Amino acid sequence: MVNATTTPSRSTANDTECVEIGDSAISDFLMSVYILAFIFGLIFNVLTLGPIWQQMRRQNVLGIFLLNLSISDMLFLFTMPLWINYYRQEHNWQFGVISCSVAGFLYYSNMYISIYLLCCISVDRFLVVTFPLRFKARLKSPYAWTQCATVYVVVAALHVMVLVNDNLKDAHDDMHNNDRCYETYPMETPIALFNMLRVGFGFLLPLLVLAFSYWRVLATVGQSPGLSPQAKRKVRLLSYGVIGIFSVCFAPYHVLLLARSLVFYLSETKSYCQFEQKTHFYFSCALALSSLNCVVDPVLYVLVSNGVQEEARLCWRRHRRTQTETDCAPNKFNRGNQKFDLM
Repeated sequence: MVNATTTPSRSTANDTECVEIGDSAISDFLMSVYILAFIFGLIFNVLTLGPIWQQMRRQNVLGIFLLNLSISDMLFLFTMPLWINYYRQEHNWQFGVISCSVAGFLYYSNMYISIYLLCCISVDRFLVVTFPLRFKARLKSPYAWTQCATVYVVVAALHVMVLVNDNLKDAHDDMHNNDRCYETYPMETPIALFNMLRVGFGFLLPLLVLAFSYWRVLATVGQSPGLSPQAKRKVRLLSYGVIGIFSVCFAPYHVLLLARSLVFYLSETKSYCQFEQKTHFYFSCALALSSLNCVVDPVLYVLVSNGVQEEARLCWRRHRRTQTETDCAPNKFNRGNQKFDLM
């Protein structure tokens, strides 16, 4: 967590730490999760980047959203070795304050960029499927680029503001000889408020928008006699998959974040620290789970997107045919015979 101006009632120095983080199997488990997320996230994002790029060149709105999602995931993946080393060293950050700030900035920015881009995709599918005549022709690539740029600018600006007012040097505790990164206890009052705003506007609001959008999409597709059972199955897979990403990757972290903030406000320092000590392992696991979204995002959309699947097959066939050709541009036949893709 980020730090702010200290509050005397909560931050008075004591002989013991609010949360004692010692050598344990927790670090090994968390390190394993981040290693798996790094390996598979890098592989899946690299494999899908080419097909997604070709969809973007076709001015496909979904391709533009997916490209920006992949870029955000890749930026986060580049910082993953730092977090792996952090847990390998038993929660000891060895690279200085600036690198900790940058790594944390990219971690949390990626989380909320991913959440809002998934939300944008759900709204786009809702408009195209529910009101095809009104919105299909209007939802062009400038609309998608504008939404992506807005998401990046807003999320980055908010986290930069927090970063500028950060005081991460407090995480470097000479008294207890440890260098924590975003694990400073006890929480500060401004941070508790910021956490609740993150839960409300960064998770609950997008979740409501996303659930409503896919509920309407499922209702519309279910009543459409012109769609094949396979097309309907893909729409259901997308809907349940995105809700699953939210449930597995993002919900545990935000539920515990809200609980920590509420306990901070409603309890005394001693009982608050006891609560933080008991929930530290679960909160660390929930944070590690949130990193898995960079793995499941590309898998989900390749499974359900006809366009990305077609581009992947074209790239693979041309690679097998030439063994040297790297240009996976679609041929004229494919350019002239694009079908409306529910994904």
